[in-house]
Amino acid sequence: MTHTTHSKFSRLLQVSLGVSALALSLAAGAQSYVHGPDPTTAALETTGPYAVSNTKIAAPSGYGGGTVYYPTTNTEGAFAVVSVTPGFTEKQSAINWLGPLLASHGFVVVTIDTKTALDAPSSRAKQMIAALKQVSGLSANSTSPFAGRVDGTRQAVMGHSMGGGGSLDAARDNPTLKASIPMAPWETVKNYSTMTVPTLIVSCESDTIAPVASHANKFYDSFTPTLNKALLEMKGVGHSCTNSTTSAALKAVIGKYSISWLKRFADNDNRYSDFLCGASHQADVSGSLISTYKENCPY
Repeated sequence: MTHTTHSKFSRLLQVSLGVSALALSLAAGAQSYVHGPDPTTAALETTGPYAVSNTKIAAPSGYGGGTVYYPTTNTEGAFAVVSVTPGFTEKQSAINWLGPLLASHGFVVVTIDTKTALDAPSSRAKQMIAALKQVSGLSANSTSPFAGRVDGTRQAVMGHSMGGGGSLDAARDNPTLKASIPMAPWETVKNYSTMTVPTLIVSCESDTIAPVASHANKFYDSFTPTLNKALLEMKGVGHSCTNSTTSAALKAVIGKYSISWLKRFADNDNRYSDFLCGASHQADVSGSLISTYKENCPY
């Protein structure tokens, strides 16, 4: 009888220890990386709290060229790294407004040129991944101007047009990515049902190059119900609504949602959930700049 009771106790103890170990493992896997002060709507609609520097990639490996934007501070540890890729016939100047903005909110950002301006989305996908790999590697070099700034385990992709299609392809094919933000995405592939990377699609309501009905909506609708996902459609604007030439008002909204998405999923920082799902988000949806917003909150 004593032996039986002892055996039951031993089994219960083993189960309890196992559950505790699992809980600790899950907690470690869900680590939050908190950079910067508590966010506000006003703070997210403008330049962030970090001073920023930039440097050209001297010898790009696997892509056409790149500029790295990074926080100058070296006292907060490493930051998530984000690649931003332009579209068909575009250079990085089309999307480089996002470099200093995102970096000022606590990310290392590489805006790239593709090997040729005519590269297909599938090629752009490979090039943005190559850029992330190289920038992560350069950060490990003590002579790099952004030495120690990159956490290569936390990578995200963004892109416009065919660069947006490339972002979808890259996220589908690289499930270790933490976030994807395709902007006015164009791709002949429409089914992304295997996507597991949290994805925010930014679309432009009056887009005639990548019409929302046959591109952004198709991509979004192909995602599984369990994927962390959202679709932000900007009202009454065309294909370049996310580019450097867009209005300050649109940049404020697109920047805020991009920062919040990256913070929530690349940094696992729950402070930004309100700007994607809560009262702050609802105020945006009720405004004049957003025509449609789809999501599967909460996250």
